[in-house]
Amino acid sequence: MRRFSLLAALLLAVFPALAATDTAAIKRGEYLARAGDCIACHARPGTTSMSGGRGFETPVGMIYATNITPDKQTGIGLYSYAEFAKAVRAGIRRDGAPLYPAMPYPSYARISEADMQDLYAYFMQGIPAVRQENRKVDIPWPFSMRWPLHLWIRAFAPKPQAYVADPGQDARWNRGAYLVQGLAHCGACHTPRGIAYQEKALTEKDGRDFLAGASVDGWFANSLRNDGIAGVTPLRKDGSSSGRSWTQDDFIVFLKTGRNNHSAAFGAMVDVVEHSMQYLRTDDVEAIAYYLSTFNGGRAASPATVTAPVASATAAKTQTSTADLAAGLYRSAGAVSYMEHCAACHRKDGEGVERIFPALTSSQSVLNRSADALIRIVLQGGRMPVTQHDQIALAMPALATLSDQEIADVLSFVRSSWGNQAPQVRVSDVSRVRKTLVPAAKP
Repeated sequence: MRRFSLLAALLLAVFPALAATDTAAIKRGEYLARAGDCIACHARPGTTSMSGGRGFETPVGMIYATNITPDKQTGIGLYSYAEFAKAVRAGIRRDGAPLYPAMPYPSYARISEADMQDLYAYFMQGIPAVRQENRKVDIPWPFSMRWPLHLWIRAFAPKPQAYVADPGQDARWNRGAYLVQGLAHCGACHTPRGIAYQEKALTEKDGRDFLAGASVDGWFANSLRNDGIAGVTPLRKDGSSSGRSWTQDDFIVFLKTGRNNHSAAFGAMVDVVEHSMQYLRTDDVEAIAYYLSTFNGGRAASPATVTAPVASATAAKTQTSTADLAAGLYRSAGAVSYMEHCAACHRKDGEGVERIFPALTSSQSVLNRSADALIRIVLQGGRMPVTQHDQIALAMPALATLSDQEIADVLSFVRSSWGNQAPQVRVSDVSRVRKTLVPAAKP
């Protein structure tokens, strides 16, 4: 034992950078794992151990995140670097079986060699090994067979290749593209999927589907395209914008804190902010915002500040709800419900309170054609992320005691007031969403 200690001391004296290099790699890998938001999927809610077990509902059944701690029996402790890289980039496990595409390996395919080496160092040396058996999927046969996934990977997953910088763009744009397309895998939620569950686009060069918004687990992940206000509000068919203006600073604050003067994160985005975005360096968050602000179907937009929207004449004519409410003129059942349940926080004018209660005016979450996300947050409630910047988790209470008719009325009121123009919410829509909640939110 003494001889071993002397040998170790001699090695450190002769090669002092050896230990420092390993420590630095682990630290870099930890940052990259944060950027990749690994903990959000591989740690069960309320824990920080990446021992897996969290369930995810897919169109064919439930799958469960696996143990990715360095435990040699139940985790990835026996993975070589090549096997680790193949699993992350190509979706192939150590035993040769394909991974389900809930693992965002189509995005991770772009991770650079240096970053992959650092990630391997972190997962093998930077987190404790946890013995936790992996849970089998709850998918009926024949959909539970894995071999067809090889065909899926061949058809839809790109061949692993590190991101290649666009020589026509600057370093900040390329860093943002690398993060958005790769490690941060923004498209996994914000890009619509096809009939085979494949993302319809993986980069801005693949067309207008990239980051155009998609339904995820009963929520709607908003468009991130530069369609009027930093990708937060879509344009109407006549080309006018219906939303309030977001600058790049607004977008940066939103990613770091989960809230800004216009909106607040909800649903899965709360996890993204809490586990990932709040820990990113400011320059990386700025690069993400810069990249997202400079493409729109291939057309470059101003990288500094997105043009403020211009309210249409039709919208101006509908902006009478505030005066009606102030005068006590409740012209609909929805208006009455709004005053009873919503106005105390979101205010009579729907403007809310900056960084506390989100505005309902000109919000994409309000204006989306599908109202499912709005219905769900009324039924379930929600809370803002807890971050190092904002320690208070402000919450909206669940209003599941309201009937389907009452929820349809109040949301229809919100979607047609203060200049908002969105389809009415049907009672059948509320009933359908309510049935999907576990346990069911009953009136």
